[in-house]
Amino acid sequence: MTIERIDPPRQAGERETLRAYLDFHRATLAMKVEGLTDEQLRRRSMPPSTLSLLGLVRHLAEVERTWFRRVVNGEDLPLVWSDEGDFQAAFDDSGTTGASSFAAWQEEVAHSRRIERAAESLDLTAYQPRWGEHVSLRLIMLHMIHEYARHNGHADFLREGVDGTVGP
Repeated sequence: MTIERIDPPRQAGERETLRAYLDFHRATLAMKVEGLTDEQLRRRSMPPSTLSLLGLVRHLAEVERTWFRRVVNGEDLPLVWSDEGDFQAAFDDSGTTGASSFAAWQEEVAHSRRIERAAESLDLTAYQPRWGEHVSLRLIMLHMIHEYARHNGHADFLREGVDGTVGP
């Protein structure tokens, strides 16, 4: 599969810009895991960390689900990989495949895009129980960009450690 990553617009409205930057970072993650075997996706960074590319994909599926389906849409559903609400469970990549994890992540991204597009404005607010307060869709979009940018930095190092690939 070839990943298409489109540069965000240089001049656009706020929502279009936020959406484009988030999609840019989603595509970056997909590029970082493209073409790797399950064994390569499970390769750990360095002891004592258990961080892997597969774990990052699984974690970001949880992040997408939590912010868009559970917070914005108010859906009462468990996390993808934990019925008990354990966000760390996503980092346990044993007994899973890259294909199934990537498919779950793509499914959550599709839900997130649908929910964001259906929202009337970035001023829409939703209750974030972990923070104990209401947050705007604008903040959620910015938080998601931050989350992906941070983890894509991890993915850069992980991918380089797997096969020497560096770059965008």
